[in-house]
Amino acid sequence: MEISHIVLSLVAVFSAIVFHEYAHGYVAFRLGDPTARAQGRLTFNPLAHIDPIGTVLVPIVLVLLRMPVFGWAKPVPVSPMYFRNPYQGMFYVAIAGPLTNVGLALATTIAGRFLLALFPVTHGLWLTHAFFYLLGIFVLINLLLALFNMIPIPPLDGSRILAYLLPPEGRRFLAVFEQYGFLIIMALIFLGGLRFVFTAVQNVWFELIGETWWIIMVRL
Repeated sequence: MEISHIVLSLVAVFSAIVFHEYAHGYVAFRLGDPTARAQGRLTFNPLAHIDPIGTVLVPIVLVLLRMPVFGWAKPVPVSPMYFRNPYQGMFYVAIAGPLTNVGLALATTIAGRFLLALFPVTHGLWLTHAFFYLLGIFVLINLLLALFNMIPIPPLDGSRILAYLLPPEGRRFLAVFEQYGFLIIMALIFLGGLRFVFTAVQNVWFELIGETWWIIMVRL
């Protein structure tokens, strides 16, 4: 992988993660929880969201292994006690992240296709190819983050959504299961257990950006 691909991919990862975490904090704040804002996490400053493993180590290792690049940030602090219905509040907070990523992917796709229609790229400058590469990878990363976070393994967003839908017995099981969640997630990532997620996302991604955009990206 070219150094330009690595740098642009990491920029896309960091940007998508920041939007994802900001969405969690913003929805929690709107529901009455001031925790994220009080701790300086209701911000688009990437430094406030960096997690040494999820934001730095995992993306770099995935790049070196030539696997699709994604990651996660330090979770935004949320205090469910501020919500009228804690499980319902956590449902809204949790789903805000993946929905934001899907919205960003669709908005970027529309913008990229619109720009390509206005300014067709043939043998453009390196900067032009780099720009469309960044946009394309940003679409891919957002789709990956959305689907990955919907997996119902604690502490991923999918587990918070599932907790809202489960009866009390199921919620207790999830709470006990959470202490093993991180190890399970890491094993799935590096043992290939999430390959089906990557394949599904890449297929959707290619349909969104189309062949012309993809050719521009591979020429970088």
